Amino acid sequence: MNDELRELYQEVILDHNKRPQNFGHLSNSNREADGHNPLCGDHISVSLLLENDKIQDLKFEGQGCAISKASASMMTSAVKGKSVSEAEKIFANFQAMVTSDHEPSEDEAELMGKLTVFAGVRDYPSRVKCASLAWHTLQAALNSADKPVTTE
Repeated sequence: MNDELRELYQEVILDHNKRPQNFGHLSNSNREADGHNPLCGDHISVSLLLENDKIQDLKFEGQGCAISKASASMMTSAVKGKSVSEAEKIFANFQAMVTSDHEPSEDEAELMGKLTVFAGVRDYPSRVKCASLAWHTLQAALNSADKPVTTE
């Protein structure tokens, strides 16, 4: 990762950690899930309102490292208003980006928007689970999973 991208990555992570978007519990949610990363102690809960196969609204709450919190914050903004299939496509692209050398195509990068700054996480394998916890928790909520998600 070049220095310019590394600086942007750090700036975005710190900003979303300090001022997370969509933080809290969604009182009128109809789907919820909890996630835990036992390696570093991150806990994330996602609550969302799903109507007509569209994520009308969602929020997250919990505690964790800056990467986990920033990823959850940016995830909620990225998938709010999207269909379930669109959210799943964004998740698949995000997962490929943080777990491999996959460079997003122009179309994928456009779909993911600012989430592309998380490409830098792949340089820190122990942080991939931090970045993806909220995404796995979202997926559990969309699938009405009855067990908490864990990254182990």
